[in-house]
Amino acid sequence: MQFKVNGQLVQSDDPERNLLDFLREELDLIGAKDGCSIGVCGTCTILVDDAAIKSCIKKLKDVEGKSLTTIEGLMAEDGTLHPLQQAFMDAGAVQCGFCIPGMVLTSHAFLLKHPKPTRDAIRKAISPNLCRCTGYQQIIDAVEAAAPHYQ
Repeated sequence: MQFKVNGQLVQSDDPERNLLDFLREELDLIGAKDGCSIGVCGTCTILVDDAAIKSCIKKLKDVEGKSLTTIEGLMAEDGTLHPLQQAFMDAGAVQCGFCIPGMVLTSHAFLLKHPKPTRDAIRKAISPNLCRCTGYQQIIDAVEAAAPHYQ
């Protein structure tokens, strides 16, 4: 089976392998974290065909033929942060950083579909992701500040 991760073709012969484990252990893409193992906290969020999914509850067979983006794939090849990543930094929305890769990717998927969001819409969009440090306001500020880059 084949799929793309951050633009690179990847192959595996273990369709039942956990997607998050594969990303972290085989591809050394450690931005997505295992916070709960049951798809509740959002720290494992990645994009599959630009839709946010919880990778801890997916198998490789679930992404066959698809295009995956991890937090490592969001920045430019030269290491320049994506405008959304920069907005998180500028707004002080990173705190401990554990949830941030999933929060950024959830926000990115949302902004791709809703480039002119309200604060309430942003709040609702990030609700599948838990953050224990920021109080969410800085995250909402960051998403709001990055929105013009999606228009």
